[in-house]
Amino acid sequence: MNSDSLRYAGFGPRLASILLDCLIMSPLIALIFWAKSHYRLFDVYYLIPDILFGLFYSVYLVKRFGGTPGKLIMGIRIRKLNGEPVTYREAILRYFPDFLFGLLLNIASIAPLIHMSDAEYFSLSRIERYHRISELAPSWHQTVHVLSQLWYWSELIVLLTNKKRRALHDFIAGTVVVHVSPSPGADPLAAVPPVLSGT
Repeated sequence: MNSDSLRYAGFGPRLASILLDCLIMSPLIALIFWAKSHYRLFDVYYLIPDILFGLFYSVYLVKRFGGTPGKLIMGIRIRKLNGEPVTYREAILRYFPDFLFGLLLNIASIAPLIHMSDAEYFSLSRIERYHRISELAPSWHQTVHVLSQLWYWSELIVLLTNKKRRALHDFIAGTVVVHVSPSPGADPLAAVPPVLSGT
């Protein structure tokens, strides 16, 4: 694929793909919220499954299909700068910053959850619980939280201010997000991976 022929996906399609991914994962998100409200140590037990799911969703699917389900539905794909499909190297590098921030913040919440009693945990509202966990978290927790927020806002600013619409993680991994459209007269399902087309 010639890099000159690539059509770069901007903020709108990429935001829509994120919202679609959230919609697709909404049953899991709802289950997690329910479990957190009923089991104090849920985050402790869910740490490893959460890591594995993140690697599957944001690394394996990206390498295998060129994007998460939300991106596939929106007709956009993650590619190398020259238009070739990404490998595990690019997929891992793209995901690594989000993975690292998420892991550190989850680890920071584990010690408070272990030290809290069930009585204290369940006596607090969701917002009070969040503040209490933050109070009991290691001193570096707040620094990581601030850095993660700076990272996410920087991602948006960089995405909006370069011609190829690359976010910071695209620069780290050497990737772009592009529109994929079938050639004229082609079967419109031909560009959809079997996992989505049902074939």
